[in-house]
Amino acid sequence: MLSANRAAIRRKVVTCAIPSRTTRSTRRCFFVGKNAINNGRGIDTRAARTITQSTSILPTACQLLVATKNPAQIPRAATSCRYFTSSRSGNDDDETETTHTDDGTDSESSSDDAPDQETAPPATNASDSLHRSPISNLDTLPITFSDISRANVSIRSGIVRTPCIPSPFLSEIVGANIYLKTEQRQFTGSFKERGARYAIQRLLQKQQEDGGGSGSGRTKDLPGVIAASAGNHALALAYHGQQLNIPVTVVMPTVAPLAKVDKCKKFGARILIEGSHIGESKAYAETLVQSEGLVYVNGYDDPPILAGAGTIGIEIIDDVPDVDAVVVPVGGAGLIAGVSCAIKTLKPNTDVYGVEPEFAASYTAALEAGKPVPFDVKPTLGDGLAVPIVGPHAFEVARHYVDECVTCTEKDISLAILRLIENEKLVVEGGGASGLAALLPGGSLDRPELKGKNIVVPLCGGNIDTTTLGRVLDRGLAADHRLVNFEAVVSDRPGGIARLTDVLYEEGASIKDI
Repeated sequence: MLSANRAAIRRKVVTCAIPSRTTRSTRRCFFVGKNAINNGRGIDTRAARTITQSTSILPTACQLLVATKNPAQIPRAATSCRYFTSSRSGNDDDETETTHTDDGTDSESSSDDAPDQETAPPATNASDSLHRSPISNLDTLPITFSDISRANVSIRSGIVRTPCIPSPFLSEIVGANIYLKTEQRQFTGSFKERGARYAIQRLLQKQQEDGGGSGSGRTKDLPGVIAASAGNHALALAYHGQQLNIPVTVVMPTVAPLAKVDKCKKFGARILIEGSHIGESKAYAETLVQSEGLVYVNGYDDPPILAGAGTIGIEIIDDVPDVDAVVVPVGGAGLIAGVSCAIKTLKPNTDVYGVEPEFAASYTAALEAGKPVPFDVKPTLGDGLAVPIVGPHAFEVARHYVDECVTCTEKDISLAILRLIENEKLVVEGGGASGLAALLPGGSLDRPELKGKNIVVPLCGGNIDTTTLGRVLDRGLAADHRLVNFEAVVSDRPGGIARLTDVLYEEGASIKDI
């Protein structure tokens, strides 16, 4: 019977891989049910290296890896611990599964009868058909939870492990328990670092597997990566390209903020200013892919980008294991695709909502059409979400996992930014605050069924220009009826303005400008 340290047990569903004690084989342990062991805040990277070096089968769906030669040393889940041993010869027909139950008894069954956590579709309800399109075989999706788990191991040393902080002030306003996932605390100010780093690491791994490079200079054989971006993706790719010694080229439109252009240059990226908007910049970048042999990294649709973004979902479940709903901003759908995949795999009963600006509702348009279609994007405070067409890979994943997508108004976004600054002292850009915008009173998710629930809101970016921030705050104050602009006829006789200011004083108002 396996011993259990129940004080260390937390709610989650985990898959782990360990070397066998007596044979050169792989033991893949499935901790099934609502309870499984918790090893700190994530994956043991040394265990990951031990497993990948000592076995021929890479661990799949690894939220927690335990490296040990004695299965008896593994703390047993409160419900059950099932594992099966498969030979290194690759003959999967001989696999058997052993189940350890609470009473200490063991039973064996064929692995064909074992539940497959990776391919089992999450639970659905009657209303899902209006918003989701679940499929039966998850292996056909561009990414699965195993991809996100590998990304979690790979990038953890190079990104900030951001916390989910509870917000009593916002909780009182919304009427629910609000937790803020502070992704704006990444070094470059957004969640984009996760996908950018993992995408570069995957290119390095592929180049090494193909036999490219030699000695310590293997990265020099890579021609480099290129992206078209005017904001967060450009910063993230430039920074992690510098960290991993990979040449980065960024094509930016003429409307790109000078501050972000200068930051990308400081990170050592080659900056090319081409096109009046991001579409023209991307078209130019694609010509360089062919002429210079560069690898194009799509900031919201490449599978490694989705997997990197999905690591946020793993951290959310770690920090808030009793989460009831996650509200995610939607632009190109890469973030919500990865996060929803992780959340629905680890905690299927958690609702995942998407929020996009009403002036950039490209994901909603794709849902209505059944495929990504162009959307006529208009200027919006959530400029980081203003993507004219969602990524096809991201859409396929998101439509399977996301429960519902709603829109928010410009007024909602400005109020959300104001609430975060006043109550949490957090500066967040319009796109990053869109999730909170939908939850505020009068928003699209201001619903009775969410009251009193545990809700996590990722704040996905904080790169907002100071001049823009001032205008947004004014709009937020106006929407909050705390800033009023009016015209009045004042007598040109002495004391005319004084009488006007006396009236404002009696009403308890102060004058900002006259």
